[in-house]
Amino acid sequence: MNLEYPSEENLKYLLDALADHLGVVNRKIMDPDDYDLDKYDDLKLMYDMVTQKANLSAAEKQAFIEELRSVRKS
Repeated sequence: MNLEYPSEENLKYLLDALADHLGVVNRKIMDPDDYDLDKYDDLKLMYDMVTQKANLSAAEKQAFIEELRSVRKS
């Protein structure tokens, strides 16, 4: 899978992986239908940052979740 290119499949993969790494319990906030492909680069950047870090603090996790909320469709 090449995550460099925006697609619905890649968007779903990024959101699922972010949810796993961030320990998101309410997966409804990670529904791919709630995100535009226009924001794919922002989500990919978050994915890259989250997956490169071995451990995230609770504050870091919360910050990423807040950032995800900011890129969701209005």
